[in-house]
Amino acid sequence: MGPTPRRARRWRWASLLGATALAVTAGGALACPAGAAGTDVDFATHCIPPAVAGIPPIDGTTTGNVTVDNASPKVGDTVTVTYTVVKAAASNPTDLALPADIMTPTGKVTLGGAQSGAVTVAGPKKNPPVPGKAAFPSFSMTGTFTVTKAGQITLSPGEYNIHTSYILELDTPCTVITPPAPVSLTVTATDGTPGNTRAISLGSASGDPGAGVTVSGSNFTPGATVTLAGRAGDTQTADTATVTANAQGSFSGTLVVHDKATTGIVAYEGGSWNPDKGAGPAAYVVNDDTPVPAGGQKLTTTVKAGTLSMSQAGDSVTLSGVDFGQGGASTGSLDTVTVKDFRGGPAGWSLTGKVTDFTGPGARIDAGRLSWTPACATRPGSPSTCKAGSAGTVGGAGATLASTSDGTLTGGEFTVDAGLSLDVPAFTPPGAYSGVLTLTLT
Repeated sequence: MGPTPRRARRWRWASLLGATALAVTAGGALACPAGAAGTDVDFATHCIPPAVAGIPPIDGTTTGNVTVDNASPKVGDTVTVTYTVVKAAASNPTDLALPADIMTPTGKVTLGGAQSGAVTVAGPKKNPPVPGKAAFPSFSMTGTFTVTKAGQITLSPGEYNIHTSYILELDTPCTVITPPAPVSLTVTATDGTPGNTRAISLGSASGDPGAGVTVSGSNFTPGATVTLAGRAGDTQTADTATVTANAQGSFSGTLVVHDKATTGIVAYEGGSWNPDKGAGPAAYVVNDDTPVPAGGQKLTTTVKAGTLSMSQAGDSVTLSGVDFGQGGASTGSLDTVTVKDFRGGPAGWSLTGKVTDFTGPGARIDAGRLSWTPACATRPGSPSTCKAGSAGTVGGAGATLASTSDGTLTGGEFTVDAGLSLDVPAFTPPGAYSGVLTLTLT
């Protein structure tokens, strides 16, 4: 899962108050999420081409970049990380051209500072055609980690592997020669309401069917029995194992993964998955090594991850008029906003709004006098369910218009509306007044 795209659009309202026009103009900016983009960093890399290529290891330079969906998380928050290999050190090791969509990347992001460990990340099987001996294209991988300590957390690009599924199942693993690589991004975590700080990390982000993966956990209940399990989207697979947390609440165990539909691995206390007593999912990919029978052809398709975006039905809202000397509610409806979450990852979204004071001829209507009654509808079949924000004041501090929760698999299409009411003081001087409403999708 990568960062949400940025968009901006001005919203205009017009309202007639009594016999005199009171033009209420608002601007809306569809802002970038409260995430952060990292800096491109270069680091020396040691890559081992497949043995079938018959060429020696490659020592080169990788350019990597790390971004997150939340630059100011609190302890207990789950942060989605995107690792982009802008320029790979390795290249197609053969003279044979590689077709599109046969490369599956996996890797790790190294944490430092207030929190240590590694985040496993995985990307979709998606690539343009690669000519023989040509450089591998840029690719992105996503994963998540749980914030366990307050302070500055550094994120550095780490090892990665390029698995190709074409004629043969081949791997090109690349490691950091002098780890850790330079820091690409630093986020600052703060103390929040104590929550679930259980966390896991994987020894590898991919493997063949039947291979074991090392799962390490921390902050679990000391002495608790912990179940390790594979996940295929939001469903648990039949691949499970149990370990016991030590006196410090940590553990290390092995989970043998057979199910080729596996997308991640979780660990939890109790008889079944519970996000309050579990950690993950940590991204994991099972290599598809299904043999092609004689006279057969292997068919492969790819579900491509999209973006988080929003649009509006129009850019003009007319509020009802009020009379000088009486004032009262100038009402109307927000133009419908459509949110499309086609990222296919674990992160939900939040749509918030805030407004400036309304200024006019010799007077000002305070921003705190604008209130709304939000409504939100979910398109059938969407993995997530939209929740409308609370009715009340918008104001300069802002309020939530709608949101969806984090989950194993999120996404969908949603329509958001709101009834609007501006409480105009009785003796507001007649004339045109304007303010700016800003909507932010994160």
